[in-house]
Amino acid sequence: MKTEISETKTIARSAGSVGTAIFASRILGLVREQIFAIFFGAGFAYDAFVVAYRIPNLLRELFAEGALSSAFVTVFTDCKIKRGTEATQKLANNVITTIIIIVGIICAAGMYFSSDIVYFITTTDYSKLTGKHELTTLMTSIMFPFLLLVSLSAVAMGILNTLGKFFIPALTSSFFNLGSIVSGVILSIIAPKYGFNPIVGMACGVVVGGILQIIIQLPSLTKQGFIYRPRLNFSDPDLKRILKLMLPAIIGLAPLQITVLINTFFASGCEQGSLSWLTYAYRVLWFPIGIVGVSLSVATLPLVSRHASNADMGKLKEAYVSSTVLCIILAVPATLALIFLSRPIIRVIFEHGNFTVADTSRTAIALSLYAIGLVAFSGQKIIVPVFYALDKARYPVFGSLITIFLNIIVVITTLDSLQFKAIALSVSLCITVNFIFLSFMLYKNTGGYEAGRIIKCFIKVFPLSVLMGAATWWIDKNINNLLGKILFSNLISLTAAIFFGIVFYGALVNLLNIKEVTTLRNKLLSMIPKKKTNI
Repeated sequence: MKTEISETKTIARSAGSVGTAIFASRILGLVREQIFAIFFGAGFAYDAFVVAYRIPNLLRELFAEGALSSAFVTVFTDCKIKRGTEATQKLANNVITTIIIIVGIICAAGMYFSSDIVYFITTTDYSKLTGKHELTTLMTSIMFPFLLLVSLSAVAMGILNTLGKFFIPALTSSFFNLGSIVSGVILSIIAPKYGFNPIVGMACGVVVGGILQIIIQLPSLTKQGFIYRPRLNFSDPDLKRILKLMLPAIIGLAPLQITVLINTFFASGCEQGSLSWLTYAYRVLWFPIGIVGVSLSVATLPLVSRHASNADMGKLKEAYVSSTVLCIILAVPATLALIFLSRPIIRVIFEHGNFTVADTSRTAIALSLYAIGLVAFSGQKIIVPVFYALDKARYPVFGSLITIFLNIIVVITTLDSLQFKAIALSVSLCITVNFIFLSFMLYKNTGGYEAGRIIKCFIKVFPLSVLMGAATWWIDKNINNLLGKILFSNLISLTAAIFFGIVFYGALVNLLNIKEVTTLRNKLLSMIPKKKTNI
């Protein structure tokens, strides 16, 4: 029992630190999307940006922040425990040099073949629009170096996370968003003077943001005694182990990213604006995924890697179960809130400038359909790295293949009738199937974990979440009607509804006698300063 509480506290404390930083990042990310909505709306220019950003961003999530990060942390942790600081320093230097060479070549090739890449991932109807293919190609070339920058940033994050430093690495996304917002807006204003579409300035801002992601971590790395010294040794067994883990891991983490790439192709053939609506909705979805799934994943990975290295299966399983229970407690109410409040959320965030009421309606529908898979989105962020720590990355590979195949079937059979809605629905259904498959395989390969604890938690919190979601919808609607057309009425009604939902759900879930909730409550109460009494 003490071990269970200790694991939950460790994960909750680390996840809280990461979650705070990610919360700031998501806020800035939404601000960035607001700027896109205000200046470019949903249509020609933003559709082109979405396609151009798709390939470097997909490679980023698969390679840099996905496979590389997970594989590096696993091997780096094992190396640190078994061989000490000097060996880990050499390993880090070797990995960084290898990345500069390999990813640098990939970026150069991507820039050179950018026009062919755009043709490959879009339909012929997309390129028929005058100037759209050329604009997309230009922005693809500009943004490809972002992959190298974010790969180096991922290694720095892995080093710091392994050393127990979570807050600064988690802030990197905030600095990316801040850099891309400030520089992007400035360059967008300047771009037309040189004959470029204003949105090209936002593409340049992505590269500036990538540079800032690295710079923000340098002081922490120096403080921990890490100094980069070029080292290249392809025969290093630890480097080979990282590469060995990365290959299946790239496919193992790919279900969502490959599906997104395939769906980009399908969406490019739908009515103009479909790519924009799906992307705006997806950005909003990543707000809770980042706070819940990513923060818990970052906090859990070093923990399960250490337990796997020490062959302590009991603690590893407890760490996974505690993380997943915390995920359900937070992700289920977020799912229902996004479904019930999708329209007011999109209206408040995006319905400004060139973003119309019609855009709000379509984006809200996409958000509701994406939200169906929120628990699986977040849960997969936790479960996939556990397979890496156990050196069983083949199971995420199988799951990914199942997901990709199922997605193609669902989209093809529903695209004509549902159009862009078919894509959002398919992503949610497929990611849920993948998560269920991985949960079953992890149970089988670990000799069983407390799956009943996870299922009971879901059964307890789901009805509360439905009730909370319905109540927040009613509150938003009635306060909005009461306030009429006064300034900020939409924001006031939505804020009131969300505040009520948090208080309502928090009060009721506290009565359910869930161990993780009790631990979190005690942790929060311990942070409240106590008044000193003089006797």
